[in-house]
Amino acid sequence: MIGLFLGDTDFSEIVLRKIKRLKKKYFIIDFSKNNKFQNDKNSFRISIGKFGSIINLIKQKKCKKVLFAGKIAKPNFSSLRLDLKGIYYMPSVIRAAKIGDAAIIKSIIKILKNEEIKVISSIFFNPELSLKKGNFSKSKPNKQDLISIKKAKAYFNKTKSLDHVQALVVKEGKILAKEGREGTKIMLSKLKKNSDGILIKLPKKKQDLRVDLPTIGLQTFIDIKKYGLRGVVLQSKKNIFLDKVECIKFANKNRIFINII
Repeated sequence: MIGLFLGDTDFSEIVLRKIKRLKKKYFIIDFSKNNKFQNDKNSFRISIGKFGSIINLIKQKKCKKVLFAGKIAKPNFSSLRLDLKGIYYMPSVIRAAKIGDAAIIKSIIKILKNEEIKVISSIFFNPELSLKKGNFSKSKPNKQDLISIKKAKAYFNKTKSLDHVQALVVKEGKILAKEGREGTKIMLSKLKKNSDGILIKLPKKKQDLRVDLPTIGLQTFIDIKKYGLRGVVLQSKKNIFLDKVECIKFANKNRIFINII
């Protein structure tokens, strides 16, 4: 039995489909905004403030492992109804929320660990979503791109585990843009057309690789083309690559390189 903490984005649905295809026993705690899994008979809608109910459900299902998939947005804390364990644990979640969404998930993971519940990697059942080292397009990075990649690696090695920056746009070794809390799409929208840089999405230093892995999909490549970027760089086995076949086809058609380091 696996417990699924599912939020928004297509990734959560992809994980669920794979679990069903593997015929694994599961249950869902639906943290999406609009209760997107309500038609699944194994889905439960429980407020983040009711940790007692969440933990009781996990133990009732005799479940010792859970995973997180999809975006779990910051709740409206003022309207939350708390049970006893919610009252006990909520201060740590509120403190984490001031840092960002990833910090909220990390705080929940700590709570689950305290209750002897193990959190496994979000791609444990979907290893095919993460690419290995190599170049996956006809185009390849040039010497200037390699300098930019080196610059980005140095930047990410200095970031803290709860820093919200997971993406940079770099050109000729100079950082043109940094991802904010709003995400990669908003960062790219602030670029000038024909920016000619490269998008680099790498995990942060000491990042919890069970959750919040750098993610790209077809929309990312559409935006890359729109703002005239040359390519995208990800970390081997530490990424989530959605719409893989479509992305590679799109990249080759538009002379965009896909480099996994």
